[in-house]
Amino acid sequence: MNAREYDVVIIGAGAVAENVADRAVQGGLSAVLVESELVGGECSYWACMPSKALLRAGNVLRAAQRVGGAREAVTGSVDPSAVFARRNGFVHDWDDSSQVDWVHGAGIDLVRGHGRLAGVRRVEVTDADGAVTTLVARHAVVVSAGSDPLLPDIPGLADAAPWTPREATSAQAAPASLAVIGGGVVAAELATAYATFGTRVTIVARGGLLGGQEPFAAEAVTAGLEELGVALRLHTSPAAVRRDGGRVTIEIDGDPVEADEVLVATGRVPRSADIGLDTVGLETGDWLDVDDTLLVTGPVNAGEPWLYAVGDITHRALLTHQGKYQARAAGDVIAARALGRRVDDAPWGVHVATADHRAVPQVTFTDPEVASVGLTAAAAERAGIRSRVIDYDLGQVAGASVQADGYRGQARMVVDEDRGVIVGVTFVGQDVSEMLQAATIAVVGEVPLDRLWHAVPAYPTMNEVWLRLLETYGRPTLDD
Repeated sequence: MNAREYDVVIIGAGAVAENVADRAVQGGLSAVLVESELVGGECSYWACMPSKALLRAGNVLRAAQRVGGAREAVTGSVDPSAVFARRNGFVHDWDDSSQVDWVHGAGIDLVRGHGRLAGVRRVEVTDADGAVTTLVARHAVVVSAGSDPLLPDIPGLADAAPWTPREATSAQAAPASLAVIGGGVVAAELATAYATFGTRVTIVARGGLLGGQEPFAAEAVTAGLEELGVALRLHTSPAAVRRDGGRVTIEIDGDPVEADEVLVATGRVPRSADIGLDTVGLETGDWLDVDDTLLVTGPVNAGEPWLYAVGDITHRALLTHQGKYQARAAGDVIAARALGRRVDDAPWGVHVATADHRAVPQVTFTDPEVASVGLTAAAAERAGIRSRVIDYDLGQVAGASVQADGYRGQARMVVDEDRGVIVGVTFVGQDVSEMLQAATIAVVGEVPLDRLWHAVPAYPTMNEVWLRLLETYGRPTLDD
């Protein structure tokens, strides 16, 4: 059997994998993507894009209802069938033709089928008919296989035909009632979407909501969900789940929860159980540890480096934008190493994913939104940073009052007092997601606070909160 050779072979063809291939090709290498599902991956068809399409109509409607003059013109509610139809357009009815066209137009090859490592620099691809194609990488293999929903070990759950986020984002109609197991970002977002459609939603979570965020953010989202009519059964764990006659029952302390569907949103597991990791001395089913150039750590790369991993499977930051960031670094460093160019692997260099550690931006598209980057106050304390926390009521900013009558929101910045720079920012409120990039630049750029005084926010915009945060912190004097 003849093998096909490429400089770089990438297992996966999601958004992250596409970026690796694109950067490698632009760097002068040949690359091939291996994909068993849709080119474009989870984000394009079952996660980021369809979920935001499901959320947008409700957020727009509620924003209009908060503005006098617009409020009086809004006479109806969200039309779920129209929202689902718009979502179908976002995912091209789960047809990846346009993505395939982009891949070919970028000079990247594509092999359909399930890819598995078959030794050093070798990948075997089994297509739907069982035929096997062997791909050999001259320089690098990149694992970009992603992750799958975690199904917790709750008696009866697997037999109850639960929804995962895939089913929730690809449904063509809203059920009358929905139980959501989980309290993270996905659970909160999808509960928001379906409550907007008129579904009776109950969240069952063993803790509170949004546990990794600032407490005030979790409190605001909790209140927002309750205003939408979502029933919250927090700090409790399901004892069992069963489906009888089409209905699902979740047994918990107190009254059981009954619903037409149950959505499980309790985290992710690596999609690494069947990709041949054992053929190169790695444990199957594990996350892949990588260094900041995305090279897999351990004996597998003890000689000439060849195995990389990017995206969810690295467990560094399970966010598409962060995976793309890793992908750009990986594609560029693979090309540099292959062609004997200088490798810039110092922190914040061209070939590293330094931001993964303490400068990750994230938006939770609930109502209100939560937009954050860097460290929370608690995380800064755990990291041993001598920090100061500055809070400001977003509703007191003139630009916010223009956006909505009685605007409710909060801003927080966490300052490293020893260095005089911001290490974390969190915004909570309507439309705060569009303010996040400025905060990300401040954190990543380690912009000194005394320089930030010269970044004048336009008036009246919500970005005036930056001036208010600085004023609350206090301006330096010549005597300081």
